[in-house]
Amino acid sequence: MSKSIAVLNTEVKIKTVERDDFICLTDIAKSKNPEHPDDLIRNWLRNRNTLEFLGIWEQLNNPDFNSVEFDGIKSQAGLNSFAITPKQWIASTQAIGLTSKAGRYGGTYAHKDVAFEFAAWVSVEFKLYLIKEFQRLKEDEHKQLGWDVKRHLTKINYRIHTDAVKENLIPPELTPQQTGSVYASEADLLNMALFGKTAKQWRNENPNKEGNIRDYSNVSQLVCLANLEALNAHLIQQSIPQAQRLALLNNTAIQQMQLLTEDKSMKKLEGGQG
Repeated sequence: MSKSIAVLNTEVKIKTVERDDFICLTDIAKSKNPEHPDDLIRNWLRNRNTLEFLGIWEQLNNPDFNSVEFDGIKSQAGLNSFAITPKQWIASTQAIGLTSKAGRYGGTYAHKDVAFEFAAWVSVEFKLYLIKEFQRLKEDEHKQLGWDVKRHLTKINYRIHTDAVKENLIPPELTPQQTGSVYASEADLLNMALFGKTAKQWRNENPNKEGNIRDYSNVSQLVCLANLEALNAHLIQQSIPQAQRLALLNNTAIQQMQLLTEDKSMKKLEGGQG
């Protein structure tokens, strides 16, 4: 998957390779030499300090790194006649810290460790802003991951909940329309327990909003909702009347929301201060 960040008015693409983030060196080089970014990468690559850094990084992270070929390349570094391209480096040493592909959507990418080193060689200022924007991207991804996990958890629990409704509350002879009304009734039972209103009441209060009340829930509410769905499924299986279940679910929602809203890790997922 490809994504990008803006660094000092330069778009820098990032892609995932074997679960690691690789940053586009070609984009970084364009900040200094927009016409011939590949020349800048080759000049950096022929530098002896660069080769030593790349060699150590590969030895730490790549069991298939060809150290014999690397020693031969390093011995030529510093000579006026020495030149090497990213593709030659990769082919000769079986390096994994760089990838290079020609074409419109190609370019030279590097593992983030290597990319930060290249950025520092191009411009210390650019490196600092690159790290800042990269960290911001990872924080946003972490928040989104937490949100997606909670949404997925809610969907799983909702399936458990609706299965319990189907098996225990809906006689086989009901029509699909009647079945839907029972599901809606049980869904609103959870809405009343957590939000204090039905889906219809929420829509009437928010005529300009798309979706439903659950689409506007925060992470704490989604976690609580998932727990309520599992609890309601259990109560249904125990043949507990709906009115009694509503009271039990409401008390549970109050207790859990008090705990969740005070939890520091939940505040971080919400984007608040931990």
